[in-house]
Amino acid sequence: MRDSDGTKKKLEGTWDKVKGEAKDAFGDAVDDERMQAEGKWDKVKGETKKKYGEAKEKFSDWD
Repeated sequence: MRDSDGTKKKLEGTWDKVKGEAKDAFGDAVDDERMQAEGKWDKVKGETKKKYGEAKEKFSDWD
């Protein structure tokens, strides 16, 4: 059985990555270093959430 919390974290992570990529690209286009930094942070945060969700799903499969 899949863990819904793990799936939720994966989706949140994917959303954060997409949001971060958009912020990074927009910040680059308008030469806004703060926006780029926020985008990079969102991408890191998103990847972390995604990996956490994947791990949570794998461990829930052991039950």
